[in-house]
Amino acid sequence: MEHLLAAVDLGSNSFRLSIGRVVQQEAGIAQIYQIDRLKETVRLAAGLDASKRLSDDAIARAIAVLERFGERLRSFHPNRVRAVATNTFRVARNTPEFLPRASEALGFPIEVIAGREEARLIFSGVAHSLPPSTTKRLVVDIGGGSTEVIIGKGFEPVLMSSLYMGCVSYSRQFFPDGEVDAHSMRQAELAARREIEVIAKEYGKTGWKEAFGSSGTAKALYAILTECGFSSNGITREGLNKLKDHIIRAGRVVPAQLPGIKVERADVLPGGLAIMSAIFDELGIKQMNTGDGALRLGVLYDLLGRDDQHDKRDESVRQFIKRYHVDVRQANRVRRTALELFDPLLPDGAAKTELKQALGWAADLHEVGLSIAHNGYHRHSAYVLENADMPGFSKADQALLALLALGHQGKLAKVEPLVANREQWLAILCLRLASLLLRRREDIEELPVTISVRNDSIVLRVSREWRKNHPLTDFTLVNEESEWRKIGFAFELLEF
Repeated sequence: MEHLLAAVDLGSNSFRLSIGRVVQQEAGIAQIYQIDRLKETVRLAAGLDASKRLSDDAIARAIAVLERFGERLRSFHPNRVRAVATNTFRVARNTPEFLPRASEALGFPIEVIAGREEARLIFSGVAHSLPPSTTKRLVVDIGGGSTEVIIGKGFEPVLMSSLYMGCVSYSRQFFPDGEVDAHSMRQAELAARREIEVIAKEYGKTGWKEAFGSSGTAKALYAILTECGFSSNGITREGLNKLKDHIIRAGRVVPAQLPGIKVERADVLPGGLAIMSAIFDELGIKQMNTGDGALRLGVLYDLLGRDDQHDKRDESVRQFIKRYHVDVRQANRVRRTALELFDPLLPDGAAKTELKQALGWAADLHEVGLSIAHNGYHRHSAYVLENADMPGFSKADQALLALLALGHQGKLAKVEPLVANREQWLAILCLRLASLLLRRREDIEELPVTISVRNDSIVLRVSREWRKNHPLTDFTLVNEESEWRKIGFAFELLEF
């Protein structure tokens, strides 16, 4: 079987599109062969003003590129495309207003991912582009606004860090007019070393055998050092020093004097060079090669895993169940009941599939807050699900899980400002009813309720016999009727 997958990487410096063809090899092993790539320099991070808002010009550049990418992806099914946005989207104050426009221009939803999730995907991409190895590898990815540093083994990361420094942001801060002297370079390196020293001890203790750089800065440095004769063995400490000396003597990056450099990389090279030099010093790196894979290839393999029913998010949920000592039997009861109630409420389609998947995960994890405190545990659950590192989940994914967990009990008014649409209200309704019916933490052979919904009118039919034999549940259901009416739903409780 062969099919196409597409990954869109919206970085702080460049936007990239990669299309891969999936080929099933012997023994069920799948391989991705990249068949098309697009890259455009957007310099999104350069559009951030002092108040962390993206300028209109930067937004216009981004929208124009996304429209071009969208044309290339026009024939792709939504579950064959994943678009991820990184540091500038994370820090920009006007991302909530910009993101819907960006998604519309691309034609597919865009996920803003956390720094550690970015690091995980980068390591996966690099590891899949290298020969198999059982030794630990260090991967460094200097982006436009953040730098990811990962140690991993095989395809799995062991240590992951995302540091708030990048080639665009450092070039703007320390070399604003493109001018480079010994003082400004030294200041940039010291700033980078302060960021790296926080992780240096743990990384040194873990250790690695090989070091690789991924993405634009590392590849640019590799090409310049080798073609200029500053290094004969990839990126080295000696080579970096020679390049620094050359640029400082020239007073700026002059592309004509540096074989191997791409013209569009010249403006951001000083910041990237300072960061790489600091990483070499703090982590004691002697030599570094480059890996062809990066975030976009990691996204493609993550998509492939979801397609093959090896979704990283399922693994994260299992780890959270274990870490927070969730009552697995109760979680399974609530999941089954919530999904059974939810299934007939929406027509089949991609939107229903995604929300149903989120509802299942929220049911699995709605009690993680009990490991913190029983009182208000649903608030603890929501906080953990929104703020913890959950590999495979985007920030939007986690926000939805947190919303469902927060809304599964207590007053509905607290979640009303957070709910985006009617469908999310229906998911909250089903999770509330499931946890309510299963409060005794016992299996129910046959559900004693049915739900029908039309527009904003909810009709809940409950077995008369059940109400008679479960006065506490009956009392709570009557309260539910009041809660839903407070937020504008017509809620009718009937017997059958």
